[in-house]
Amino acid sequence: MANQHENTDSVIGNARDVAQTTSRIEAGAERFKQGTHETVQSAKEKFNAAADRVDQGVQNATDASARAALRAAEKAAELRERGREKLEDVRERSRELAEDARERAEDAFDAMRDFVRERPVQSLAIALGTGWLLGRLLGRR
Repeated sequence: MANQHENTDSVIGNARDVAQTTSRIEAGAERFKQGTHETVQSAKEKFNAAADRVDQGVQNATDASARAALRAAEKAAELRERGREKLEDVRERSRELAEDARERAEDAFDAMRDFVRERPVQSLAIALGTGWLLGRLLGRR
């Protein structure tokens, strides 16, 4: 019976050891679970903060691009208007020069006609001399 009593004490002791080990394992598991939960929460918060920063950066870049595009469009419109003004200035100046050239040509033609009318023999001699000289110069080729 003493033997049976010792076996019972041994089983009870083993049961207590198992209960204590189980309790320690459960406590460790709970601490692990809590630590994992806190780590996951911390990682989640950091990820969300990083995502917010990226989102803000993208938004800032988009805003900056939009502002740059608007400035470029305004500058293009300004340059286009300046180009139109310059083109109109050139057209007007061309008209003025063409009109001036036409008037000078008319004046020169009138002066030549008056010269021929006033001095027909001299005009004929000049024309013949000029024709002979051009014929000699161009005939050498």
